Order: sequence, then structure tokens, then C-alpha cells
Amino acid sequence: MLCRLSQVGQKGEMMRLCFPKSGAVLTNSLSMITTLWLGSSPGLAAGDPAAGKQFFALHCSACHATEPGVNKIGPSLAGVVGRKSGSAPGFNYSPALKAANITWDKQTLDKWLQNPMGDVHGSRMVLTIPHAADRQMVIAYLETLK
Repeated sequence: MLCRLSQVGQKGEMMRLCFPKSGAVLTNSLSMITTLWLGSSPGLAAGDPAAGKQFFALHCSACHATEPGVNKIGPSLAGVVGRKSGSAPGFNYSPALKAANITWDKQTLDKWLQNPMGDVHGSRMVLTIPHAADRQMVIAYLETLK
């Protein structure tokens, strides 16, 4: 069973959503819909790692782990800042991301999270973080993952 907390409702109530493991696609779709519906998360501060951790848990953790070597639909993001694109061990990256030769830092992550498929044509990540303040929170959190 795959479970996660999701922020729902106009007042931002938290709800536990559970699906069979085969429902990962449904979970990702719900995460994308929730992100688009909620837009920027109210009450979370841009550039704040604690707020970024909260945003990550709500919007990114269905696909990405923060523990080293734990890959999900996407690669582990432990140590991502300073790492070359397509280089986390044990993850099957798209040829496009392997060849992109991006070193992940604040600027490259911001561009990537805004539009992954536009940044690297042929990449597999389709979800975006459209609001700059949300991207800055997530990046501040990712910088803590050494």
C-alpha cells in the first residue's frame, strides 16, 4: 500500500491518501493535480529549508527519496546539489539527462524545476513547480541533503 499526506481543500486540510503500489501513476496524477490546484502553498517562506522540506513531502516525495541510494520513480535527491545530471548511482536516467552535463546548483535547479522537459528535451520528469517562491523553498531544502 502506498500512502502519503496531501494538502487538500480550500483551507489546506491534510488528508492521508492510500493506493495499492500499482496505483503509483494515480498518485503522481493526484500530486500534479493538487500542485496545479493549490498553486503556491500559503504560509511557506521562500528560501526556507524547513518550508522546503514540507513542500517536498507534499509534492515531491511520491517520486523522489532523500535517502542516499533510495530510488523511486525518480532518483534519490540526496547530495543532488553539486552533482552532475544523470549521475546518481543505480538510477536509469533518460539518455537526454545523462548527456545534458548539468551541474545542479541554485540556478540550474530553478530552471529545471520550472520546466524540466523544456530545459532538457527528452527528459522523463514531467511535473513542474511553477511558482518561484516554491522552487526556492525546495532548492533550499535540497541544499541541506548532503
